[in-house]
Amino acid sequence: MIFLELVLENFGPYRGRQVVNLEPKNDDNPYPIVLLGGMNGGGKTTFMDAIRLALYGHRAQCSTRGNLSYSDFLNQCINTHKSPVDKTRVELAFEHIENDKPARYRIVRTWGKNPKDGKDHLGILDIRENDEWLDEGLVNIWDEYIENLLPLGISNLFLFDGEQVKELAEQEQPPTVVVEAIRALLGLELAERLTVDLEILVNRKRKELADSKELANLEEIEKQLTELQEEYEETKEVEKQELEFLKQAEKNQQEAFDKFLSEGGKIASESSQLEQQKIEKTKEVDNIRQEMCDLAAGILPVALIEPLLNQAQQRGEAELKIQQQQVARDVLVERDERLLNLINQLNIAKNKFAQIKTFLDEDLDTRNASLQEKLWLQADAETLSKAGNILYYLQNAKNNATQQLKQLTNKEEDIISLERQIQAAAAPEDYQKLVDLVKEAQEKVTDLKSNCETVTRRLIELQTEIDKLKKDLTEYSVKTIQRNSKENIIDASTRVQETLKLFRERLTLRKLNKLENEVTECFRYLLHKSDLVHRIVIDTNTFSLSLYDLNSQPVDKHRLSAGEKQLLAIAFLWGLARVSGHRLPVAIDTPLGRLDSSHRSNLIERYFPSASHQVILLSTDTEIAQKEVKTLRKNEAIAREYLLQYSQDTRQTTVEAGYFW
Repeated sequence: MIFLELVLENFGPYRGRQVVNLEPKNDDNPYPIVLLGGMNGGGKTTFMDAIRLALYGHRAQCSTRGNLSYSDFLNQCINTHKSPVDKTRVELAFEHIENDKPARYRIVRTWGKNPKDGKDHLGILDIRENDEWLDEGLVNIWDEYIENLLPLGISNLFLFDGEQVKELAEQEQPPTVVVEAIRALLGLELAERLTVDLEILVNRKRKELADSKELANLEEIEKQLTELQEEYEETKEVEKQELEFLKQAEKNQQEAFDKFLSEGGKIASESSQLEQQKIEKTKEVDNIRQEMCDLAAGILPVALIEPLLNQAQQRGEAELKIQQQQVARDVLVERDERLLNLINQLNIAKNKFAQIKTFLDEDLDTRNASLQEKLWLQADAETLSKAGNILYYLQNAKNNATQQLKQLTNKEEDIISLERQIQAAAAPEDYQKLVDLVKEAQEKVTDLKSNCETVTRRLIELQTEIDKLKKDLTEYSVKTIQRNSKENIIDASTRVQETLKLFRERLTLRKLNKLENEVTECFRYLLHKSDLVHRIVIDTNTFSLSLYDLNSQPVDKHRLSAGEKQLLAIAFLWGLARVSGHRLPVAIDTPLGRLDSSHRSNLIERYFPSASHQVILLSTDTEIAQKEVKTLRKNEAIAREYLLQYSQDTRQTTVEAGYFW
């Protein structure tokens, strides 16, 4: 089956006639993906509802219908800006194989305000015969006809949205719609229906066989059983409503808490602690300021003349060196005189004596020239040592002052931050309102949880009583009805029921085994951590999933990230679709959810091009963004691209060719 074209005329936000070509081909080359982009509130969910509505009419499980009657739902779908004389219209053209030949039909549903008999008008066109209207025969059996192509029970496996994936990912057990689809796929509905029919037959035969007294007792038991079963169904509905109320109350509770946080309620509750922190920080600032004052009262002011002290120390060291050289010069002069006297006594030639004397005189002159500089400070070594100590202690004082100044700056910034938080706190009267709002929401959730627990306990009690009555009914029949040939029917029915029970169990195990293999294969294919899960097991009663690693050890689902849980949910739906054996299009609304970049890449590259021969994706600009759409184009996976352009001014949506980029 392939969807060829969807026409929306004055449907929801789509004003006028909007035509979308859905054929998964481009220039006669097959490409699986038809990509439609749109912002939140732009008409993506309405687009999906239009496909469901065209296919199933009053049976369609549309997202915005809720508990509305079909007539009210059709009125709700009418564009508010359309002309009074215009009709609302939804058309879906599709192709499938019929009697080994391709068949093309166009489903046309039209209606106006307050439709007659609360229904739309259904027409079927044969596209092969130039859009010729078919006779009423196919229209009258349309529900049965479409059930053979795309059964309503499994439609949610092929037409689903991100919320469905999110719900499936977060629940320990699959939601009701998925469980119903699984039962439809496994063929359990037929076996269960046959079991119920056999019970009806057996009860009828019991009445025929029993005498008046036995019949009265039998009828009393059956009456009690019927009443309990009716009460059970009513209680089941009450439980469903209570769970919906609880879900909404929990949502309201979260919104109240978020408002409590965003409007400063939490800060107001901690204001006394913040004030205390501010006082402590202020004391620390005062202590640091006092320590800096103590530094200023000591040696620190000398830092103002630190360069002069350094110059004085350097000058003093230079003069001390000159003084030492002067002492050395006097010693050398005495040595030179003794040397000359010795040379004179040795009777050395006069010319050589004169040369030696000249050398010593010139050396003395050189030394005297270097010692002509005037001594201003005349500081001794001890004085210079004290000056060095002063400079050392001054440097330590400067370092301490720098550290104190840095600490002072940090503390003052902390005080400013605390003051800002205190200013952001809600006023006392607003804080009390926020507290009351949160408290009221919490109390509502608590009350509803109590109601749900009460209803659940009642359901358990009713089921116990029903099981007991069924057992009594069976025992009563076995003991009292044994004398008529019709007993064979009852006995045979019992055996058939046992056989059906065994058949159902074996059929379930057989098909679940195939489903487990498909889901495991899909999940490992989508998951980039291929060693995390080796095998997936599906419970035969609840259809919940259990994960096992290579060592056959259970893998807790809580170990999976939110993105991995979503991949598991998608793999579950994908596996169910593959097991169904139906070659059908897949349409996905808001497909990527909370996936990280790695999981998003796996889904883009592995799932979307392989999910089916036709994949219709409805995405925001943040889900399938510029990078992802380039990857799909590069892999030649996209056949067509559209943009659901929503105008805030007119509150209308138009379909334009092309994507966001």
